[in-house]
Amino acid sequence: MGLQAGMGHCQGRLVLLAMASVTLLCTSCVPGVAQAASESPRSQSGFPRDCSYIPLESPSGVYVIQPAGAPLRVVWCDMDTDGKGWTVVQRNSYNTEITWRESWSTYKYGFGNVLQDYWLGNEYLYLLTQQDTYKVRFVVENKSNQTLFAEYDIFSVEEEASGYPLRLARFSGSGQDYFTTYQSGIGGIHDNMKFSTVDRDQDQSSGNCASSYGGWWYDKCHNVLPNGKGYIYWAGFCGRGECKASRILVKPTDVC
Repeated sequence: MGLQAGMGHCQGRLVLLAMASVTLLCTSCVPGVAQAASESPRSQSGFPRDCSYIPLESPSGVYVIQPAGAPLRVVWCDMDTDGKGWTVVQRNSYNTEITWRESWSTYKYGFGNVLQDYWLGNEYLYLLTQQDTYKVRFVVENKSNQTLFAEYDIFSVEEEASGYPLRLARFSGSGQDYFTTYQSGIGGIHDNMKFSTVDRDQDQSSGNCASSYGGWWYDKCHNVLPNGKGYIYWAGFCGRGECKASRILVKPTDVC
């Protein structure tokens, strides 16, 4: 998984890693950090601002990034998916140990383990997507190992004071667009929705969707839901919430 690569680059970074304000877990050396630090743009501490500045020949694995205005963050960089250099901001598996029914503050700063399942944190999604124009790819995999994805050429999360609303632009991918087109018979829409958690209900439903499932950009409630324990849902593909895995990947867009 790329965790053994670049061992020689880890020694000089251990002090910085120990000082980082990171809530996500890293249990191994960070490959490619020295090479990435020489790439531009970079943070004041010398770390890349996202995975797109990791050298393209690097393996997928655990790296340290620092979005503008944010502390150091440990993330999984996907160097295999189309275009390489994707920052993985969410990963979930059907049998995850995470409940996903977390509080607003927990979703704000992130939780989980980058080697397994995790959420980067809404505040870091906001800071990340303010430093450049990003695109996003939502990916799910079913029990037959078939994958489905939806990609949007512009993606951002706005500030906490606005409720961390989701902003998406043009769709491409496999299957139907369930994020930016309104689905009256399912869960409405996800684009432009505020984020809801068990302790902060911002959806358009009469109840609190997050109490039943987990934090997400709900309307009434969802057409797609990757954040669930024993429930990963994508309308028309995993209609009973039986998908086995999900990921959310971001990188600077190539349309602006």
